[in-house]
Amino acid sequence: MSTTKQLRGGAKWALSVNAVLVYVFFYAPIALLVMYSFSNDNLVGRWGGFTLDWYRAFGENQEVQNALSVSLKVALFSTLISVILGTTAALALERYRFRGNRFFDALLYLPVIIPDVTMAVMMLLFFTQLFNFLDAVFGIRFAKGLATVTLSHIAFSISFVSIVVRARLAGMNETLEEAARDLYASRWKAFRYVTLPLITPGVVGGALLALTISLDDVVITQFVAGPGSTTLPVYVFGLIRRGVSPLINAVSVVMLAASILLVLLSLLAQRARGGTTA
Repeated sequence: MSTTKQLRGGAKWALSVNAVLVYVFFYAPIALLVMYSFSNDNLVGRWGGFTLDWYRAFGENQEVQNALSVSLKVALFSTLISVILGTTAALALERYRFRGNRFFDALLYLPVIIPDVTMAVMMLLFFTQLFNFLDAVFGIRFAKGLATVTLSHIAFSISFVSIVVRARLAGMNETLEEAARDLYASRWKAFRYVTLPLITPGVVGGALLALTISLDDVVITQFVAGPGSTTLPVYVFGLIRRGVSPLINAVSVVMLAASILLVLLSLLAQRARGGTTA
């Protein structure tokens, strides 16, 4: 009996050590990044005393502000469109059965499972062929820019929104909608007053997920961006190639803080969803 207890105690201790090592592996680089963003030294990885100069430089650097502005515009607009299209797609696939339902269901998951590089090449090829066609047939010339970046973000964000909303719809009691219809509510009123309030936490969670992914994307954006459409992550990547300065630490910490805030908001939305279900 004592041997069994010792084995259980040893297994528990080993699992605890493993958990600590995993957390250290995950969060030690983040802690170092935050610490060195306050370093008063021109080298990224050397501590030279506490300073806020790099955050002041972040606020005064016009290129950084322009990149941040582009990121926010793309993220907000792409999220808005993705939420509308992703929610309607989730409703269609979850509530209705039509010819090709399984095909479209599988197709919707492609942007989630294919590599970012593949998605980037696909979007680049699509826009190149589209612009050549418009130029040859209608004489209209387009170039890569804010529109191509936004459309690309919409293309891969729809799937994430749809997945989150479908998870909410799958756990929702359909009899509530049927009861509304039995009480002479039209399809629109049943959706507006019954379905939409119940799936709102899922929609909000999907929107926050799409916003986070859009703000963090580098690979796809770099392929489809043009002059004046450089987002903040792409700008940071460019800083790494041109020569790393401690400014990149401050910019990365700001991006990290924004991502953490969005994750926390998503968790709150998930908790609200749980409370609504209960």
